[in-house]
Amino acid sequence: MNSAMDRNPCGQAELVYAYAVQALPSSEARAVEAHVSSCAHCQRELQALRPIVDSFASWPTDVLRPPAWLQGRLARRIAAETGAKPVLPPAPQWREPEWEEAAPGISCKLLATDTEKHMVSMLVRLAPGASYPPHTHAAVEELHLLEGELWINERKLHPGDYNRAEPGTGDSRVWSETGCTCVLITSAKDVLL
Repeated sequence: MNSAMDRNPCGQAELVYAYAVQALPSSEARAVEAHVSSCAHCQRELQALRPIVDSFASWPTDVLRPPAWLQGRLARRIAAETGAKPVLPPAPQWREPEWEEAAPGISCKLLATDTEKHMVSMLVRLAPGASYPPHTHAAVEELHLLEGELWINERKLHPGDYNRAEPGTGDSRVWSETGCTCVLITSAKDVLL
């Protein structure tokens, strides 16, 4: 089995790996960025690691790293034992989620997920003429229309309108003639018909 050092003979490789998983303080991260810009080995390594690290974004944060309070506690304890200045975790940086095509003419931007309650909050965009399949609500569904027009069964919604659907109710037809964007809070367990 080849070690990481066999693949990347650069002496800075370990720092590049730590940089890729955002495990460096910002002062060291800037130095690694400068190094990577001039090292072909490290550029290739970082490029190969990006898809793997980016896939971590969908993992629960407790799988990837301890919470910030524990990281801070550990940093202070290590500093006390070594006499060094504590290296506290960087402030979390929020990344704008990407739009993903859920079905032809329907794009979603996932904002939040409650895995215990099986609920999701998202922005949903329907292209002109797009429709969502008939479905039954597994939990309360809340929709706030931001732009465009949206038909839910026989009700036409305009920007600013709100729709609440109770568990067990269903929508036989959801579509937009003009295209629309809405905020949707719904169950991940809704049943498509």
